[in-house]
Amino acid sequence: MVVNSKGRAITQRVEQKLALVEPELPSNAFDVGWEPSDSSIMILRAPGMDPLEVRLKRACRVIDSISVWEWTGSALDEGDDASEWFTKYLENPSRLVRFNTSSERRLVDPDYARGYSSMFSDGFPFLIISQGSLNKLNELLSEPIPINRFRTNILVDGCEPFSEDFWKVTKLSNMTFRDIKLCSRCKMPTINQDTGIAGTEPTETMLKFRTDAALQRNKIRTAKVYFGQNFVCDESLSTSSMKGKVVKVGDPLYVLQSYHSYADTAA
Repeated sequence: MVVNSKGRAITQRVEQKLALVEPELPSNAFDVGWEPSDSSIMILRAPGMDPLEVRLKRACRVIDSISVWEWTGSALDEGDDASEWFTKYLENPSRLVRFNTSSERRLVDPDYARGYSSMFSDGFPFLIISQGSLNKLNELLSEPIPINRFRTNILVDGCEPFSEDFWKVTKLSNMTFRDIKLCSRCKMPTINQDTGIAGTEPTETMLKFRTDAALQRNKIRTAKVYFGQNFVCDESLSTSSMKGKVVKVGDPLYVLQSYHSYADTAA
């Protein structure tokens, strides 16, 4: 995560140029059980910048007062080279930090799920969106957009548009995922991930059919728009339960429990 001089998380909401930073991990980094070696590096690239090499196994200085939304804790500093690289690119004092898994735990909002944790993600560890939902939205847009606008980490195909809105409990690769809430969207889906330039879509179109009022869900009407469903994973509550568990492209997803209406999902 990139932070400013006060240790606060920097996101594309403020620095749209972050959309153009491309990370490259070792080819075997996604193998089950992989651990970085002394020679493992992550390469970061951005327009007008020389590539930055970040060693994935190194002794890092611990720095305090790092914050993401309401959470504050310590993090591992990736060093002065990374700081200078992001400071130059963003034209503001910046540092690159890593989550301090040895001593920190960031709990998700207890109003929605107690006991579950995340790291530097925006709010919840999993976001599920269906390809059908994206296809339906693109039918309404003058210029179709790719799924990277929504930054989902689980994309499901083979279901009706917005089916994921009603999934209460699902099974994926022998892991149980429970819904948290519909994902309310900020300005990030309006940012073109190839150019770093923001527009008005798809938010302008979604305001017509993906708000509280349009979905007939919350009594308190807001200007929020919703796309995708946040989930937590039961097995993540135990380190031993997660050992050896992996989700692969092509794995089937089974819906074990569903809601009947949007009113149910708002409860």
